[in-house]
Amino acid sequence: MTPSELIRNYYSLFNSGDREAFLALLTEDVIHDINQGGSEVGVDAFRAFLQRMDRSYSEQVEELVVMTGADGARAAAEFYIVGKYLQTDEGLPPAKGQTYRLRVGAFFEIRENKVARVTNYYNLQDWLRQVGQE
Repeated sequence: MTPSELIRNYYSLFNSGDREAFLALLTEDVIHDINQGGSEVGVDAFRAFLQRMDRSYSEQVEELVVMTGADGARAAAEFYIVGKYLQTDEGLPPAKGQTYRLRVGAFFEIRENKVARVTNYYNLQDWLRQVGQE
């Protein structure tokens, strides 16, 4: 699988909701840099993150563009996340079923044909505005 195929598969599995197949694309020591948050290490931490997210949000990746480095060790993606805010997430405004569409950038390190690091960026202020809090 090429790095581009790996990243496309990553987002396809994200969209499908098959969390175990999604997690199988990660190295055991994967580093997950959370937008405007900390870093978490390991598949178990990533699984827990997805469980928290799935409780509060229903999201789909659209208009995916993938870019890869010549050596295959790094990749980047730009896309829109289209979602619905289902249940209030800790420290965030109350959920009332608000919908949103955000541009997201993600950066990857790839090792042994798996994702070893993913760093996500999006505009939190835009999300807050879209869910009616600004």
